[in-house]
Amino acid sequence: MKPQIIELLSAAVATLQDDGVLPSELSVSIQVENTRDKAHGDLATNLALMLAKPAAKNPRELAQLIVNALPVSALVEKTDIAGPGFINFYLSDASTQALVTQVIEQGERYGHNSTGAGRLVQVEFVSANPTGPLHIGHGRGAAVGDSICRLLEATGWQVTREFYYNDAGAQINNLALSVQARCQGLTPDDERWPEDGYRGEYIVELADSFMRGDTVQSEDQQFTGTGNADDLEAIRHFAVAYLRREQDLDLKAFDVNFDVYFLESSLYDDGKVDAAVERLIANGYTYEDGGALWLRTTDFGDDKDRVMRKKDGGYTYFVPDVAYHLDKWQRGFARVVNEQGADHHSTITRVRAGLQALQADIPTGWPDYVLHQMVTVMRGGEEVKISKRAGSYVTLRDLIDEVGRDATRYFLVARKADSQLTFDIDLARSQSSDNPVYYIQYAHARVCSIFRKLAEQSGSWHVSDGLAALSSLALDAEKDLVVLLGRFPEVVNNAAAQHEPHQVANYLRELAGDFHTYYNSEKTLVDDSEVRNARLTLAYAVRQVLANGLTLLGLTAPEVM
Repeated sequence: MKPQIIELLSAAVATLQDDGVLPSELSVSIQVENTRDKAHGDLATNLALMLAKPAAKNPRELAQLIVNALPVSALVEKTDIAGPGFINFYLSDASTQALVTQVIEQGERYGHNSTGAGRLVQVEFVSANPTGPLHIGHGRGAAVGDSICRLLEATGWQVTREFYYNDAGAQINNLALSVQARCQGLTPDDERWPEDGYRGEYIVELADSFMRGDTVQSEDQQFTGTGNADDLEAIRHFAVAYLRREQDLDLKAFDVNFDVYFLESSLYDDGKVDAAVERLIANGYTYEDGGALWLRTTDFGDDKDRVMRKKDGGYTYFVPDVAYHLDKWQRGFARVVNEQGADHHSTITRVRAGLQALQADIPTGWPDYVLHQMVTVMRGGEEVKISKRAGSYVTLRDLIDEVGRDATRYFLVARKADSQLTFDIDLARSQSSDNPVYYIQYAHARVCSIFRKLAEQSGSWHVSDGLAALSSLALDAEKDLVVLLGRFPEVVNNAAAQHEPHQVANYLRELAGDFHTYYNSEKTLVDDSEVRNARLTLAYAVRQVLANGLTLLGLTAPEVM
């Protein structure tokens, strides 16, 4: 109902401007919020307090003028003025019918909008180098990043999901040496084992597959093992393809897909890193000192200048990031969201500084970053630190196998990304109201059970009859549920704009809680056909919104639990 109330207030402001009460050139941003206390109505605005100064009037006096200028609306039962000048709105029964009708008519589209207007946005997330199974940190990035993509699509953006990784460098070399050592029959206890080698059980599996001559294919890599333990280059290619396939399998089990896989090495192969550096030099933002090439990042707010090219001629790690993001800009992505681990925090300022120094008309503060904090996994009150397969950390697949995809995804997005997260395996597996994802999905299944019971009783329900009977929703709990359903589009819009899928998770828990309370206190399938139809229609709308919200988080909406 907020958009409709804002429209009414906008019309009132326009009237007051025409009457000379408010300056005609005044630009007004109208805010409408839910009230904390239902005694103060359903919605409220501080508009009169905001406009009192330019109107040169007492806020309460101006509030009354605004109320007097409001167009007549069947959605508003009454208004009142509270405190220093807040305007409270009490919604009518007609608003209940209008909102429930909107939910049912829009169905899966309820909560969606066209804010993005089909504009391009790229979301880069996970972006894990193929050196081992995805760990729980990658899982949090996958859950948050994919949910952000779903939210942006729901608000009208054309989304490209991108996975960026490196198939060369020190980490990949250590991986290849580790696999080669296994191919040669060595173990991590052998003195010839690579100093920085990987020790997980997956290295054994990888080596066995290479020696068998298996062909492995991922979304973007394919290679056949040669069985030659002395061919380090073949081992490297095979290991990358093998672990990329493993990543793909984990992500598919998590219902996460990508449109583009981008290799860091391609930036060097295509000359894009050198071209970006030459452009920075030509623009006058670099200097040489101590045999190294430096970027004047302090010109763009950094606390000190940063080395771009080291004495040995190699580039520091943020330089290819600058070239990569220039490539994103040149591909037409006016909006880019990078979902990464909190350890990337130090690169934000220097990457943005490098992009500004390129003088490529890239906006200040581009791209957006969402940084997630670490995840602590608990079982039986104790921290779980290692995986049998990975050897040194908890893998994403471990959690999916333990608690299922839905519980894993929900728990990883239920808190704001920049908050540290404790993942309690015992809680995630429990079938109780303490488990939020179970609690939400059970609310959806509960509505489905109502309609199954209706069918068993040979009862019938039609949308048209239900909508016509909505005036029979006379209980405060019913009206509160409708108001809560009306909040969903705003929650979706805010979550998308702020890149915060946890807002949807929190909303779903609130909606499920209110529905469970209502279900436990009021019978739905009553004898009175008008009341029964009205309550069935309300339950149907609740089910729809629960399903829509669960979809935005990549979760299923079960009909039976």
